[in-house]
Amino acid sequence: MNHHPNDLLNKVHQLVIIGSGPAGHTAAIYASRANLNPILFEGFMAGGVAAGGQLTTTTDVENFPGFPDGISGPNLMDLFRRQSLRFGTSIFTETISKADFSSRPFRLWREGEEKSPPIQSKAVIIATGATAKTLPLLEGIKEYWQKGISACAVCDGALPLFRDKELAVIGGGDTAAEEASFLTKYASKVYVIHRRDQLRASHAMQNRILHHPKIQMIWDSEVVCAFGKESLLQGIKIHNKKNNQETQLSVHGLFFAIGHKPNTDPFLGQIELDQDGYIICSPNTSRTSIEGVFAAGDVQDKKYRQAITSAGSGCMAALDAEHWLSNSGE
Repeated sequence: MNHHPNDLLNKVHQLVIIGSGPAGHTAAIYASRANLNPILFEGFMAGGVAAGGQLTTTTDVENFPGFPDGISGPNLMDLFRRQSLRFGTSIFTETISKADFSSRPFRLWREGEEKSPPIQSKAVIIATGATAKTLPLLEGIKEYWQKGISACAVCDGALPLFRDKELAVIGGGDTAAEEASFLTKYASKVYVIHRRDQLRASHAMQNRILHHPKIQMIWDSEVVCAFGKESLLQGIKIHNKKNNQETQLSVHGLFFAIGHKPNTDPFLGQIELDQDGYIICSPNTSRTSIEGVFAAGDVQDKKYRQAITSAGSGCMAALDAEHWLSNSGE
């Protein structure tokens, strides 16, 4: 349901939504039902992830309400997209790479079209998400991604693949401690692999995992490769930086817990971000530091990072944008 490109450029739109995960599409569904005629840029491999966001890299989603038998991540996002289209959202498979929020209407440029005229909009919802940090050079990561390797224990840890198996978590902060603790509900044993000799996690979180009978710490070490058979992870090779020795661990799950990078590069210097690069919103709203610009989903949420909370914040952003547009005289 794409506009002719000239129509895209030659008018000031009511609302542009940047991003196509649960937050972006929920915002689009609410905004289109409110007759805001939203334009949604779903991105083309933005942040290294396909349109649809992080859920497109997840095989089974078992905790999204309304799907008692579970649903694959790509299928769930396809349903979101179809619902957005049904109510009249115009979707473009392009990435927004540059923005100018210094004057109204706001101006946005598509990747590869930075020297062309911009898209103009009265209001903008940023729902560009965050990308889980991994170790991209780790041998075996591509082969066993979502086949034993994951970046979200809360999302994937309860899958049958990991039950009663030995698992490993990479990291040393609060996230790693939380994920390791969560995995003990399902795993027979959890190794926490940290490149230093002490954790960065808070004192309370350290106590929780250092004294847990199912958790074993592996200090001063890095994972150098992952291996398996029949397309499933079977183990990892670890290098100890102090004694320079390599050992193998038989694990059926490897979870990265080394943080996320919010996808805010196009908005740097334009909008207020926290020290980790996440967009700061006014408490209990989706309002950013710029009037008329709203944020939803993982780009502004470093705590929960779930599909359902992203969808909820997308709803908030659409309602906030609708209210702002009707009250601002725009």
